[in-house]
Amino acid sequence: MPATWLGSRYALEPALIDVMRRDGELIAFRTPGSTEWLYPTWQFENGRPHPSIPRLVRAAREARIGESRLHEILNARRGLNGYGYVYELLFAGRDDYVVELVRAG
Repeated sequence: MPATWLGSRYALEPALIDVMRRDGELIAFRTPGSTEWLYPTWQFENGRPHPSIPRLVRAAREARIGESRLHEILNARRGLNGYGYVYELLFAGRDDYVVELVRAG
C-alpha cells in the first residue's frame, strides 16, 4: 500500500512513514517504472511494525539486497507445495530462519 493509505489506516504522517523506511523500520519497494514506495501491510501487527522488521532490513542491507529483492524473498511461497508465504514465519516465531533466508538472498 502507498504511504498515504498507511498514514490514514494507522494514523501516521506520510513523511514519518518515509523516515521509518529510510531508517530501516519498515519494508518498502517500488514497482518497475514507479517512483512511489509501496509498503506490504503484512509487516504491521496491531498497528505497529512487526518487531523483527529492522533486523530483516539490516540483514538485507548488509547482504546488499535491494528493497524489491527483499520484498520478493519475504513474499515467496514456501514449501514444495507452495504452502503459505515466507513472511508468515515471522508471526510463527521463526525470525532467525527468515533472517537467514534474507542473508542468503
